[in-house]
Amino acid sequence: MSKVLLGLSGGVDSAVAAYLLKEQGHDVTCCFMRNWDSALNNDTLGNPTLNDDICPQESDYLDAVRTAEKLGLELRRVDYITEYWEHVFRNFVEEYGKGRTPNPDILCNKYIKFDSFLRYAMENGFDMIATGHYARIRKDESTGRYLLLRAKDIAKDQSYFLYMLTQDQLKHIKFPLGEYTKPKIREIAEENDLITARKKDSQDICFVPDGDYVSFIKNYNNKTYPKGLFMHKDGFSFGEHKGIVNYTIGQRKGLGIAYKNPLYVLNIDPETNNVILGDNEDLFTAEVTAKNVNIISGKPIIEPIRVLARVRYRHKEQPATAWQDENGNLHVKFDEPQRAITKGQSLVIFDGDTVLGGGEII
Repeated sequence: MSKVLLGLSGGVDSAVAAYLLKEQGHDVTCCFMRNWDSALNNDTLGNPTLNDDICPQESDYLDAVRTAEKLGLELRRVDYITEYWEHVFRNFVEEYGKGRTPNPDILCNKYIKFDSFLRYAMENGFDMIATGHYARIRKDESTGRYLLLRAKDIAKDQSYFLYMLTQDQLKHIKFPLGEYTKPKIREIAEENDLITARKKDSQDICFVPDGDYVSFIKNYNNKTYPKGLFMHKDGFSFGEHKGIVNYTIGQRKGLGIAYKNPLYVLNIDPETNNVILGDNEDLFTAEVTAKNVNIISGKPIIEPIRVLARVRYRHKEQPATAWQDENGNLHVKFDEPQRAITKGQSLVIFDGDTVLGGGEII
């Protein structure tokens, strides 16, 4: 059996992952990753919990301590505050300021959990790392390559967030929850008296606990985003908007414009500082391109192939054709136009349950 370093977050999923690995006979050590410090990062306005008796991050750590004690496992604590700041948080703020909508969960996976944390494990004598992600890994014996597959529980599947994983990384990763449903994970936690059995799942980014990204950005950097113009797609103006950071593609509510037809945000132009508006049908497009592409097999997609593709996490996979150009960018043409494809989000392609790869929409 393997010597495994498991990322124990203080939630029920990673707690059960630790239990399952131990039951399978692995030599398991737990590790709590501390990625954000509200006080150190001057998060005095964006985080409404800062003045609580105990902040959410410390509460999660204490839950991790109790879980490790219950399971009789060692718990380490490592800080990735600097790495998180550089690769996740800074990107998040900068991208929103440019009118794009980034996905911090994907960046956290890419730079923290499966880079910094994986390197820490390898440098400290571990064979594998494990997390509580809902996804599966399988080795194709005919090719020797590792495959990333969707989880058994499609409703909880997180493979979309993991498209950046490489062959070298996959061979050192375990996802113990991939074959389980969420209700079963809760049941296992209850049966084994794990303190997080009924703990609510975390839904928000760690540095935006209430999910209000715009307020957080404004409060955090104390920056005034200049007003610009609401422009109709046909070229006439509706007057001033409040700053491009306040808007996302497909948005209808909060525009403050009375017009004969409902208006939606079609595009955000950081060069002119204009927000382009139009009708709902204008939001549909069949073709999308992504940069910073990772193909999990390591083999570029030179000739067009048939795939299923998603342009956001809550987007159902749709049939499409995919290929890469000479610069490595990923192109996808959907069979049917898709609504509100947004710059900064991730385009991910699948072959059935197998994740082929993806990239950042441009």
